[in-house]
Amino acid sequence: MDSLDPQGPIATDIDGLFRLTLNIATVIFVLVTGALLYATIRFRDRGDRTPEPKQVEGNARFEVIWTVIPVLILASIAVPTVDRIFKYTSCADDALHIEVTGHQWWFEYNYPDDGFSTANVLVMPTDTEICLDMSSDDVIHNYWVPKLNGKRYLVPGQATVLLLRADEPGEYWGQCAEFCGLSHAKMRARVIAMNPDDYADWLTSQQRPASMPADGTIEQEGMNLFLGGQCVSCHNISGVTASNPALATGSIYGPDLTHFSSRDVFAGATLNHDDPGAIESWIDNPPLIKPGSFMPNIDLTQQEIEALAAYLRSLD
Repeated sequence: MDSLDPQGPIATDIDGLFRLTLNIATVIFVLVTGALLYATIRFRDRGDRTPEPKQVEGNARFEVIWTVIPVLILASIAVPTVDRIFKYTSCADDALHIEVTGHQWWFEYNYPDDGFSTANVLVMPTDTEICLDMSSDDVIHNYWVPKLNGKRYLVPGQATVLLLRADEPGEYWGQCAEFCGLSHAKMRARVIAMNPDDYADWLTSQQRPASMPADGTIEQEGMNLFLGGQCVSCHNISGVTASNPALATGSIYGPDLTHFSSRDVFAGATLNHDDPGAIESWIDNPPLIKPGSFMPNIDLTQQEIEALAAYLRSLD
C-alpha cells in the first residue's frame, strides 16, 4: 500500500509524472520563499535607514516574463498528464480482460474467457496488460492497488476501465478508496501476480468443480449444512449447488466459494485463513466482525460452525 514504491510499468510511469510535478513545485517553493525572505530582511523597518524597493509596476518586460514562465510550467505538467489520461483509459487489443464488480464490502472477479468467478483475490499473469472492466452492484466504490496503478471508480450502471501490469511475481495490496458504507475500511483488494506458467496452472485449478467430501466426515456434515441451510441462497459452489434456483435467476450475491481455501483471505480480504478460529468466528457472527455485513448471524450451534468451517477449508 505504498504509492511511492511502484512495481509495474504503469505505476512507474505515473510515479515519474508525480516526481516531475513535485520537483517543479519544490523549485518554485524555494524561489518564492527565498525571494520573500530576502525582501523581508532587506526591506525590514529600520527607521530612516529603511531602503525603498525599486518599483517595477507597469514594466512590460517583467509582465511578459512572469506571464510566460507560469504558462510554460503549466504546459510542462498538463501535456504529459493529458497524455497519460488517454493512454491509461483504453485497453490494448491483446489485453487480458477481467471483470471487477464492487459489492458492499468485497470485490468480485469474473474471468469471462475462462468461465468462472472468484472473490477477494485478483490473480493475474506477469508481463501482461490486464484490462479491468469495472462496475458496481450497489454504491460507488474505488479500486486502488497503489503499487500497480492509480485509482478508478466503480459506478452502478456505468462501465469504467483500469489497467494493471506487474513485471515481477508478487503480492500487491489495495483498498476501496471511496467511502462506501459502514465497513468501507474492511473492503480490501489483494492482487497476486504469477509468471505465465503458474497462472495457467491456477486457471486450470479454478475451472475444476469443487471436490466432494468423503462419506461420514465432518466435511460432508458441513456440506449438508451448507445445502440444507441459508448459505446456499447466497453462495455458489461449482459442482455442488447446481440445483440452486438462485443460479438460474442470477440472484446470488455472496462470494463464490468453489475454491474458498485457495484464496488465503476472505471477508473482503480482511481475515486470513491461517488465523486460528477466524473462519469459525466469521460464520458465528459476521456483523460482529464486519459491521453492516449482509451475511447474517443465523444462530448456528458450535458443532454446526465447526462442520461448516471444516467444509470450507476442504474447498481448495
